[in-house]
Amino acid sequence: MEYYTKAYSAAKTNATIVIKQSKIDFGITPETADSLPNPAELFLGSFSSCVLKNVERFSILMHFEYTTAEISVKATRFEKPSRMDEINYVLKVYSKDKNLNIDLLKKNIEKFGTIYNTIKSSCTINGSIEKISDQKR
Repeated sequence: MEYYTKAYSAAKTNATIVIKQSKIDFGITPETADSLPNPAELFLGSFSSCVLKNVERFSILMHFEYTTAEISVKATRFEKPSRMDEINYVLKVYSKDKNLNIDLLKKNIEKFGTIYNTIKSSCTINGSIEKISDQKR
């Protein structure tokens, strides 16, 4: 498999990534720090989307149903050299399905997630998965 993206920026303003039919604006200046995601946040967003895609994928393979899933991710940045040092996440899966095996889901996400495995080769990832029966968030 191969993937393709394109990005462009305008000096002293912001930048945009183009992926298929989607455009994602991101910040490259201090003025946009509070309003647009920065590259580190986009990186964590990629990690988040990988985990959520695998929840959907494994719901089919593991034969469980869920209504929603949400992930919170926090990362620690190492200064010299600048890089992500540790990523911590909490994945909440809203489901009443007794077939949902949280331990097996976590194992599968960690084993088969493309972005997950790419990141795992360069920094520590700690995470937990919670099954939530109540549909209220």
